Amino acid sequence: MHYKVLKSNAKTLPRSKRRRQRPKSWPITFSPFARSLARMHSLPAPKRRSQNPNPTRPVMKPQSSQSSHHHLDGVVGEDFSKPEHSESSDEDSDGVVQADFSFFDPKPDDFHGVKTLLQNYLYNEEWDLSDFVELILEQTTVGTVVKIEDDEDEGIFALVTALNFYRYREHRCIVTLKDFLLHKAHQEKGVADKLRLLLVEQERDVALLVSQRMVNLPPQLLPPLYDALFDEVLWATEDEPTEELRNSFKFKHYIILSKVYVLKKAAENDSEERIIYLNIEDEILHKLSSWSFYFPLQSQQLAPHELRNYRSMGLIMAVEADKIPKFRQELASLINET
Repeated sequence: MHYKVLKSNAKTLPRSKRRRQRPKSWPITFSPFARSLARMHSLPAPKRRSQNPNPTRPVMKPQSSQSSHHHLDGVVGEDFSKPEHSESSDEDSDGVVQADFSFFDPKPDDFHGVKTLLQNYLYNEEWDLSDFVELILEQTTVGTVVKIEDDEDEGIFALVTALNFYRYREHRCIVTLKDFLLHKAHQEKGVADKLRLLLVEQERDVALLVSQRMVNLPPQLLPPLYDALFDEVLWATEDEPTEELRNSFKFKHYIILSKVYVLKKAAENDSEERIIYLNIEDEILHKLSSWSFYFPLQSQQLAPHELRNYRSMGLIMAVEADKIPKFRQELASLINET
């Protein structure tokens, strides 16, 4: 992958109902390939330069190793260095474009951008996605969207939030989502009962962790993005105006939906199934999960050539809330080593 990360002085964005401020702007440069992906998703391509001229080392896509688990934060098998013949005035001599990303509270105007990000969230299931998006945008106390600073189109490049299953239990989208999860788990020995316990008897203490982003969003954004989410969850348990709302953020478990590629046939000398994670943080969450299960997906898109020996699978995980500090620590260490 061919983009750079530029250092700048940390900025802050005043946020209502927040105990403290957090970083606002992260200047990042996009490759031409990433900008083409932005247009594919009906999101605006970055069109402005950062004013900071001091680049740090390039950030590369993780390479395959001897580990049985890999992560694929982007698209496999593409040549990211091919130049694009448009918007040349916004490109540096090495073919990259700079853009300042900022964190914002969700708002109603973000509806179409968030819906685009979440269009495959429940895989190919028929459900009320619009209701799900509206629910996310109404919860401004906990939740963040990532945009390009001062961009008139206000396209959404990433979203992270946590939704209490009990608080939103009457929403059609949550009812459908719970039925979907329980249906997928019913053939998994032991897992179905554990999932039903969380979604029915303990749902007051369980959150759906939603995290979606554009392909190839720079991974340096991930630690502050997740830090912002879990800090907001903590603040909400103290700052919300009613005891009922404060209690609704006292999560004990998180449910995460993801997608992975699993090797169709493991080598004879390989006792562990090989997995490729689409998002680098999912490997950490999977390791920390109290339980998880896979289910096959009927993909409507052809997998890249490099994944011809892999099967597209849905992955559902349950992570205890007391494992989140460990997750934050390991994610920051992983990004720093990348």
